[in-house]
Amino acid sequence: MEKRPKILFLSTNDSTRSQMAEGFTKAYASDQMLTTSPGIGSDAVNPIGVEVMKESGIDTSTHRPKNLKQTFDDHFGWVVVLYDAAKERAPVFPFTRNLLRWSIPDPVTVEGSGEVKRAMFRGVRDDVKARVEAFLKENALINPRAA
Repeated sequence: MEKRPKILFLSTNDSTRSQMAEGFTKAYASDQMLTTSPGIGSDAVNPIGVEVMKESGIDTSTHRPKNLKQTFDDHFGWVVVLYDAAKERAPVFPFTRNLLRWSIPDPVTVEGSGEVKRAMFRGVRDDVKARVEAFLKENALINPRAA
């Protein structure tokens, strides 16, 4: 039986924000915690998100949103909901004691040129990275070799 704590990253459109959070968590604390990011409304990872994560040295190209129904029988030490408080309702995940809500804009919704979109994705990536690092440090889960 696995002893590492589990964290679930949940967002309304799983193609970017929760995939980024999972990528950073795996990079910084994979030996100390298990991560998953089930999908709500998406079945593919956004290619611009993959591109900007590669700029940070993290490859999320093989990530795929998991089936949310498969997580209902799991116990998670933490559930982190990533949503834009100004535009989205936070997804609900019942029966968790450690529920965090991170209001982060969904970069997929930005319109404009490729560079405008990339700039938004980079901003979201940097926000997610900072929040993941702070969470892991606060909970003494960060790998000292990372971050």
